[in-house]
This record gives sequence, C-alpha cells and structure tokens, in this order.
Amino acid sequence: MSDTLRADQIFRPGIAFRGVRLKSVQAATQRKEISLGHIADIEIADLVGAYPTCGQCGTANVVRDAWASWSLLTRDWSLKAVFDSFACDACGEETTPVWKIDKAFRLKRIQRLNDALRQGQGEHASVVVTAGLQHRGEDFLAKTHQAVAAFDCFSGDKDPHGEHDFGALTIEGEKLFWKIDYFDRMLTAHSPDKANPQLTHRVLTIMLASEY
Repeated sequence: MSDTLRADQIFRPGIAFRGVRLKSVQAATQRKEISLGHIADIEIADLVGAYPTCGQCGTANVVRDAWASWSLLTRDWSLKAVFDSFACDACGEETTPVWKIDKAFRLKRIQRLNDALRQGQGEHASVVVTAGLQHRGEDFLAKTHQAVAAFDCFSGDKDPHGEHDFGALTIEGEKLFWKIDYFDRMLTAHSPDKANPQLTHRVLTIMLASEY
C-alpha cells in the first residue's frame, strides 16, 4: 500500500458518507507507529488508569488533606481545595507517590472506545474508506459497514495488542482489513492518551486486503 492513503470518502459515526478528504493524515498500515509528529507531553498521573502508590511501603493507600465546604444546593459537603502533601494510610508516613498504571482497566477502556467507533457511537472520530473499496459500489459498502460493526473475532494474531483495533473479514469472496489509529484532536500527531476520548481523534480505516 502507498505511504499516503486516499481518503476519498469519510463518514463520521451516525452520518452518511460524504465526499471529503481527511486532511494530512497518512495511513499507518503497520502496527508500528508512523511519524506524524511528536506525542504531546503528558504526565503519567494524567493518563487513564493511573493511580498513586506509597513511595515508602508501595501500597495504594495514598491520601491527601483537603478542605470541603457546605453546599446549600446539594445539601452536602463539596471539595473546595486539595493540599500538596501526600500521606499513606497503610504505613502512616508522609510520602512522595509513585504513579502506576492499571493496565487491565486501561485496556478495557480502549476496547470499549474502539468498539463504539465501529458501531457508529464514537465521538471525535472519522471513518476512512479506500478508493478500491469505494469502487465496489454502495451495496458493498453497506455490507462492509455492517460487517465491521458486528466484528467480534478478536484473538491471537488477529488482535495482538488486545485493543480491538484491527480485524480481517471476507465479504462476497473479497478479503478486507479494518484498523483504528489514534491521533490528537487536531489530527497532527499521535494521541497523547488513546484511552482518553477527550484527547483523541480515532480514525477507522477500511480497505481491501490488496490495498494493504
């Protein structure tokens, strides 16, 4: 497949196909990332699935002092300010937290977001159809869209990263691939956190296997 994928037709979830080009987006046809700009700096604490552990004993019982104020509207205490220092409820020591990632939680979030995109429910997302697939006609495109939305054969080499972001299927004897790539909201670089839909624009590309 050529370095640049022609986005002859794009549709956003829930919207019919439109003859628009996806600006300046090259096709990442391999699992390894391509150079579309640097990933924006992001602290590990800001990643989806991040949680603090005690720098002394390693447990996840890290707490912080805070102020709360009474709300007449909700008739409850609401958080007003959080202080800078950290402590551990397990060992009772002040601590500098060590941030870790709940990989299972993060993976489930990515899977759900990718499945939602395929099923027409994603936000900040586009679907790109290659020229070869477009030339097969509207009926074939409709069948393809339905098949991609219903796809659930995720196992082994068909989903090597477990993120539900790649699939192969056959329609009317024609083998097709679909894949999902993760960009920032401006479509100029990789997403800083693909598990965060507010920081990510997902691009679902559907193609004939011969175009890969």
